[in-house]
Amino acid sequence: MGIISKGAKCDVEGCDEDGVRSLNGKKVDDAGLRVSYSGKKAALCKAHYKEWKKETKADRDLERARYDRF
Repeated sequence: MGIISKGAKCDVEGCDEDGVRSLNGKKVDDAGLRVSYSGKKAALCKAHYKEWKKETKADRDLERARYDRF
C-alpha cells in the first residue's frame, strides 16, 4: 500500500490538494519545487505533477536516450 492510497496530501509548501503521484523526493527537490517531505517519497497533486513534468522534460529525454539502442 503506497502513500497515495493512504490519502497523502501534496508535499509542496502551501498546497493542500490530495496527492495523485509519489516521486523520489530528491528528484522533486532538484526540479525546483519547494517540498517538505518525510522519508524518501514526495506526494504531488495533479497541478504540481504537471509542473514537475515540464521542468524535467529535457532531463528525462536525455535519460531515455541513454538507453535507446539502434
